[in-house]
Amino acid sequence: MRCAMLAVTVGGVLLTGVACDSRDQTSTSAPSAAASLPAAQPSSAAPDYSADTKLVCGTVQKIFTHDLKNFAADLGKMIANKEAKQTAGAAAARKAAGDELKRVGATVKKATAAAQDPELRAAGAVSAAKFVKTAGDDRFFDKIKSTSDLNKIIEARLTEWFTPVAGYCAA
Repeated sequence: MRCAMLAVTVGGVLLTGVACDSRDQTSTSAPSAAASLPAAQPSSAAPDYSADTKLVCGTVQKIFTHDLKNFAADLGKMIANKEAKQTAGAAAARKAAGDELKRVGATVKKATAAAQDPELRAAGAVSAAKFVKTAGDDRFFDKIKSTSDLNKIIEARLTEWFTPVAGYCAA
């Protein structure tokens, strides 16, 4: 039951984190007089990646909402074993959680590497690297001893993982 509650908690944070947009898409400055003048036609229009970006972001959204469930379950097992003072079980669950993060990072990298927009590809590579880095971060896992620890720690980490691609994939 605790693993299911943890998965729901992490899932809720995932949806919140992905909805955040790291890029400022509003302009706060008043339009200038030059804005009313006709602009010179550029020699070549910038490519329109919007349709492809929507497809890639759909895949990324699925990764963030579905593929992290095993990670959440493994964290739940790790916490339960830590609370029961089962060191071997906690270590095995920690390794499994790290392996899941590596897998998610590889999946994000693969999904975004197919994007036509080079900036989205780069953002995906950054997000993927953050998942992989955390997978090997013993200090991250050592700090999580209870569900309340997880709630405090995971929200900031989820935002860190998702921010690079959220700027392209925000709703």
